Amino acid sequence: MTFSDQDIQQIIKHGLTVEDVENQIADFVRGFPYADIVEPATIANGGIQELNYSARQEYIKTYQEYAKNHAIVKFVPASGAATRMLRDLFTFIDTGELNDVAKKVCEHVQMLAMYDELKLDANATDIDIARAIVNKYGNMPKGLVPFHTYNHEHNGIDEVRTPVAEHLFEGAKYAVSKDNTVSIHFTVSPEHHDAFQRLLDKIVPEYASRFGVKYNITMSEQETSTDTIAVNPDNTPFRTPDGKLVFRPAGHGALINNLNNIDADIIFIKNIDNVCTAAAADDTIEYKQVLAGVLISIQSKIFEYLRKIDDEKADLNNIARFIKDTFGIDVGANKTELKAVLNRPLRVCGMVKNTGAPGGGPFWVRGSGLQIIESSQIAPAARDIMNKSTHFNPVDLVCSVCDYTGNKFNLINFIDENTGFISDKSYSGHPIRAMERPGLWNGAMARWNTIFVEVPGTTFTPVKTIADLLTLAHND
Repeated sequence: MTFSDQDIQQIIKHGLTVEDVENQIADFVRGFPYADIVEPATIANGGIQELNYSARQEYIKTYQEYAKNHAIVKFVPASGAATRMLRDLFTFIDTGELNDVAKKVCEHVQMLAMYDELKLDANATDIDIARAIVNKYGNMPKGLVPFHTYNHEHNGIDEVRTPVAEHLFEGAKYAVSKDNTVSIHFTVSPEHHDAFQRLLDKIVPEYASRFGVKYNITMSEQETSTDTIAVNPDNTPFRTPDGKLVFRPAGHGALINNLNNIDADIIFIKNIDNVCTAAAADDTIEYKQVLAGVLISIQSKIFEYLRKIDDEKADLNNIARFIKDTFGIDVGANKTELKAVLNRPLRVCGMVKNTGAPGGGPFWVRGSGLQIIESSQIAPAARDIMNKSTHFNPVDLVCSVCDYTGNKFNLINFIDENTGFISDKSYSGHPIRAMERPGLWNGAMARWNTIFVEVPGTTFTPVKTIADLLTLAHND
């Protein structure tokens, strides 16, 4: 394929090479293979751990002792826009038809934390309410939208918290590391960086004083070098009327580059909108520590085995059994193979019981052991396997990204590039095909060692539509 000088300059500006773009186009033509799932990971088949109260308390103790002398970071993908959260209001405004979500929001608008900011007239109609909300928040990142209100009667504080503020609160409850520091990293869109910074400048000193911790807050943006080219339905490069190529962010999987730049012993990962009020946060605080304790315990065994392999003192058959029992991976009892499997990034993932239709989540994958698989990765012929799944992935991860010698892994080396996703989109009314790179918690971590632990549904309280803010988890 031939690119003009203008094309090449545009490609270079994105931090890409012509070869990168040619490879992307080849992926559009070739497509991505489906995951070879064997069966869902369940409690019954040993793929998901179910922990009793006593075990949970021991894991919490393990984590709390470890955290005193180690670096902990909370990693929060926060570039998502509120547009999708408000889509039902946009539809109501466009069509004039009051859908269920818009009706519920308009009837209960006084319950919303954003209510005072809307400054609604006493005679505001439903359409007035919808317009006020989308005009105020339609172009705002979800992390900066008011989610919760608090009335602290004992000290006279009336408070409105955004998701960013709730993550600062959570961090002070379970992510305090050495030197009494809470380190939180937000990935944000470039155009919203300053707004995030203004909010942080306002609330960080207040929260540090209130919770008795020191905050270390950092932000990064998704690298343009992870963007992918858009193509026409025939897989030729799509061009704007003035002849320019179109590049699109390649989905949340591109954030593996941001994660790769985090220097910490343990990293918690949780989406920006998965928060609740402080009154409803007890389970979240408990189980985050439980997951971290499980990770530390398994990591300790892995490091012990790796050192024994180095010292020629290892029982190789015993290590092979450990790998099979823990990660579901069959490996030969020779030290080269065992070391290659053990010496990888490690993650412990919380899994919530399905309450609706089964979909993506925890699966046994042939040759790869335990994996998080999205619905788009499952072949139509394998949907009967998917329909037997008992749990789903709420994006509740605790990660270890350092090896047994204390060196950081290069996380880019553990991506499965064959787990991308192609979807049909539009650009200014024209049909295009778009590509998302391997997802952060599925393909981008496909070559990590993985453990699944059941967590309660109370730890998963995302705000996907604005009506979710009217549920009990979001009202103190």
